[in-house]
Amino acid sequence: MTNSRISKARWTAALATGAALVSVAVLGAASVPAAAATPTWTQAVAPATGQIDTAALRAALAGLPEPSVRGAMVRIGGRDGRWTGTAGEWTAPVEGQFAVGSVTKVFTAAVALQLVGEGRLSLDDPVQDLLPGLLPSSYAPITVGQLLSHSSGLPKPECARPGTPVEVVTSALSCGTPTSPGTSVQYNGINYFLAGLVIEKVTGRSYGAELRDRILRPLGLRHTHLPAEDWAWAEGGLVSTAGDLTRFMNVLMRGGLHRPAERASLFTVPSIPDARFSHGGLMRTPAPGGGPVVWGKTGTNRGYTSGVFATPDLGRVVVYSTLTTGTDTKRETDRVLGIVGAAFKGYGEGVRGAGGA
Repeated sequence: MTNSRISKARWTAALATGAALVSVAVLGAASVPAAAATPTWTQAVAPATGQIDTAALRAALAGLPEPSVRGAMVRIGGRDGRWTGTAGEWTAPVEGQFAVGSVTKVFTAAVALQLVGEGRLSLDDPVQDLLPGLLPSSYAPITVGQLLSHSSGLPKPECARPGTPVEVVTSALSCGTPTSPGTSVQYNGINYFLAGLVIEKVTGRSYGAELRDRILRPLGLRHTHLPAEDWAWAEGGLVSTAGDLTRFMNVLMRGGLHRPAERASLFTVPSIPDARFSHGGLMRTPAPGGGPVVWGKTGTNRGYTSGVFATPDLGRVVVYSTLTTGTDTKRETDRVLGIVGAAFKGYGEGVRGAGGA
C-alpha cells in the first residue's frame, strides 16, 4: 500500500479503538449546548518555517452540523503560529472542557515511566508479580512494557462490565483467549486498567492522587481532572481542555516529565509486526493525507471523539474534538481524517528544534 493508504488505515483503526472501554452515554459536566451551525474561527499566525493552511481548515469544518458529526473544535499551536476554530454545535469556548477518552492512557503511561525512572518499577517487571492472583494462572507472564505498548496479548474485553478497576479487569478476562505476550499488537483498554492498578500497588496511593501530584499540579493543568463518576478511570476517564492537552504534550515530548532513558521509552515502539504504540502510550503514524509523521493519541468518551498529535520537533501541536452521534461510523471517520489532515497540511519539512504554544 502507499503511505497515504497506510496512514488512512492506521487512523481508521485508531479511531475505532480509541473509545474508552465502555463509553459513558451522558455528557454530564462536559456537555456542549446545541446552537447555530455557523463555523467560527480565530487566527493569530506568525509563520517561521511553515504555513498553517487556513483554507483547508475552514473547508474541513464546513457543513457542520451533519447527521454523523454535530460539531467540532480545533486548536493548533507550534512555531507556525496558532489557529483555533469551532463549527456546528460546538458553541463552548475553544478552551471549554471535554472528555478526552483514551488520551488518558498517555497520562497513565507518563506516571508509570516516572516510577521506572525512580527505580520503583521496571518495564520488564511481570504484572503477575506486581498484582498476584488478578490474572488467570494459565496466562503467560506479561510485562509492564507490554501493557503500555498494547502487546500484552490479553483477550479483547468483550465481557467487560462497569465497576471498580479490579471488577472491570476480572469481568473482561472472564471470556476470550489470550495470545502470546510480545508477539503482536492488540489495542486493549484492559492494559491500562492494569497499569493503573500497578501504579497504585507500587506507590501505595490512589491512581488519581499520583496523577494529580505528578502531572496535573506540576504542569499547571488546572482544567484537567478525573471525574469520580467515570469508571473508565486510568484507561479513559479524564476531562481536559485543548490548552491543557497542548501544554501536556509539549512538556512530555520535550522530556520535562522524565529522565533521558524514560523519555526515550516514549518513542520506543516494540519490534513486532504492526507495532505502532510506544512504551509511553503514544501512537506513531503519518498524518492523514500523506502529512508528516506525528505522535499522539485518539480517544472517545461521553459523545466526544478527540485527539492530540504533534510533530517530533513540536513544530506543530494539534488538538481536536468532535461531537459524534454514532449513526455513521464511516462519515465520522472521514470527517475526523479531514480535520486532522488539514491541521497538519503545509507543515514544512526540515523544521528543527522544539517549538510550542
